[in-house]
Amino acid sequence: MSKNLTIVHNPLFLADFPDPSVVVTEDAVYMTTTSMHFMPGIPIMRSYDLAHWEIISYVYDHFENNAAHCLEDGQSIYSQGSWATSFRFHKGIFYVCFNSNDMQNTYIYRTADLAGSKWHRTVIPGFHHDPSLLFEDGRVFIVYGNGTIHIKELESDCTTVKVDGIDQVLLDTPVVEGLNCEGSHIHKVGDYYYLMMIQWPKSGSGRRIQWCYRSEELLGEYTGKIILDDDMGYQNNGVAQGGIFKFKNEWYAMLFQDRDSVGRCPVLMPVSWQDDWPVLGIEGKIPHEFEVPLQEKKAEPFTKSDDFEYETDKLHFAWQFNHNPDDRYWSVTERPGHLRLKNGQLSNCLENARNTLTQRTTGPVSSFYTCLDTSGMQTGDCAGIAAFQSRWGIAAVTVDDDGKRIVMKTGEGQDEVIVESVPLLADTVHLKVEFDFTVSRDIAIFYYSYDSVKWIRLGSELKMIYQLRHFVGYRAALFSYATEKIGGYVDFDFMRYEPRG
Repeated sequence: MSKNLTIVHNPLFLADFPDPSVVVTEDAVYMTTTSMHFMPGIPIMRSYDLAHWEIISYVYDHFENNAAHCLEDGQSIYSQGSWATSFRFHKGIFYVCFNSNDMQNTYIYRTADLAGSKWHRTVIPGFHHDPSLLFEDGRVFIVYGNGTIHIKELESDCTTVKVDGIDQVLLDTPVVEGLNCEGSHIHKVGDYYYLMMIQWPKSGSGRRIQWCYRSEELLGEYTGKIILDDDMGYQNNGVAQGGIFKFKNEWYAMLFQDRDSVGRCPVLMPVSWQDDWPVLGIEGKIPHEFEVPLQEKKAEPFTKSDDFEYETDKLHFAWQFNHNPDDRYWSVTERPGHLRLKNGQLSNCLENARNTLTQRTTGPVSSFYTCLDTSGMQTGDCAGIAAFQSRWGIAAVTVDDDGKRIVMKTGEGQDEVIVESVPLLADTVHLKVEFDFTVSRDIAIFYYSYDSVKWIRLGSELKMIYQLRHFVGYRAALFSYATEKIGGYVDFDFMRYEPRG
């Protein structure tokens, strides 16, 4: 390989970045993905060569401030929140459009500075399923729908639906047993409008496929065909949903693939053209790797270790809270060099614990470990590290009337069950979770240590399952919650992330 080239591997990274949407500027490619319930939300990712990516900002710290978004009063937005984004760049302004299933509204954020935090927000009432923005001759449209695809015109500033503007069915796609065409990505290339969508029929191969429809007129007759049906040899999980883009005079497509419990992972492929149709991959197959020009610019890892050395309570972009945080009850400055999580409300299990702090896991194998100072914990408190999805496992310290114990618990729904419990012999303890996402394993293993050298297995393996109740890949999480009284706290000295494979 030439020193001026680098290799793109597929999936692009084994981590949960679903529903990708891409825009291109003169020197860089930017991508947004679905955030669901995590805050801050909608990461802005950047690459200069398509192989190396980093998170440079988020679109919002939170987009609603109600009980469900704040994990209060028994409410939550698991599998809700912000879904598939449409990311666009038009006349120097970046636009991000998405639906919120729980709010049943459509949101459009815009900014001229992706690395900044000044996003202007517009809320358009009503649910527009998987919307895709299109800017065309001074007009703006959203294309959306499932099976039946609609088009609706907005005012040119994207602040509201245009009175007496276009509002009609754009086309009907084939009805199947399974998932009808959705996930619209509309593009204007040359003389054609191209509308790309995902479909998941139960017949045929039984896997996700990518459709493309085209028309020479926006409101004209669309003809369509399947342009990709490939699982890259992985579990019959088809690669689909995304769009096409041109970078450095070459065409590409960014889609995603389900990789079981690690989540939905982005897949990049070259695109060629035949008879004005996009041809994805190489002879209908997605390359497991291919070369692209190298740009010598460092990319900050999107999952990383942290010593919690901060001057202000502003965390690295690798971290996201599970739901809106309550900023009164967490800090990285109250005790310098530590993450302090304070218990400001009662919870019966991890799923209801506010201020849980998460990072994406990565495959094929990765581990995370931390060191807890438990001296601030109170009776009824539980704090530690988790493999977190709707079926979770934790290595934690709990406090009861007889003192502190190290426990491994599993949980699902509103129930947590202790699998193993041993006495805690010191106020400080190290806890670790190891994730194994190799094919057909999907297990998490838990450990404890007093010196981070000699690790002792704790409890049993957690069989990780990707479930739609959360609709995200497994996260590594630091948490603390109170079951009896508020006011206790725990200090985390660091988080160590170790990828393997």
